[in-house]
Amino acid sequence: MQIKTERIRVSTKGNTDIIDLTPQITKIVSNSGMTEGQVTVFVPGATGGLSTVEYEPGLLQDIPDMFEKIAPKGATYHHDMTWHDGNGHSHLRATLVGPSLTIPFEKKTLTLGTWQQVILLDFDNRARDRSIVVQLIGE
Repeated sequence: MQIKTERIRVSTKGNTDIIDLTPQITKIVSNSGMTEGQVTVFVPGATGGLSTVEYEPGLLQDIPDMFEKIAPKGATYHHDMTWHDGNGHSHLRATLVGPSLTIPFEKKTLTLGTWQQVILLDFDNRARDRSIVVQLIGE
């Protein structure tokens, strides 16, 4: 059993920016020397999340709209009263999504569905440089 850790670096715009990480993760798995195992993807920080979705223009509009209904910008949040940074909604959104995913791979290929891509959601209220941890365990 082997373990390998790599990072994907991305710049985001914040405000529910959605970035498709699938090509980078696919390349890491393909070049890992492992045939089968699991890849865990993790976003450090409290205002980012990871999920899977059909990465298409309609959903890229629907997802931010959904989060605006669930945890709207401009609402009153205790976090903002404590820190005065205006990103209480960002923390709540990230909490709903979660910071990590684990995806099996076999024959050096992610076992994603046909229309399924791995996405980073940056909920912060400003642009960020993110370093996404990609850790493989397998043979």
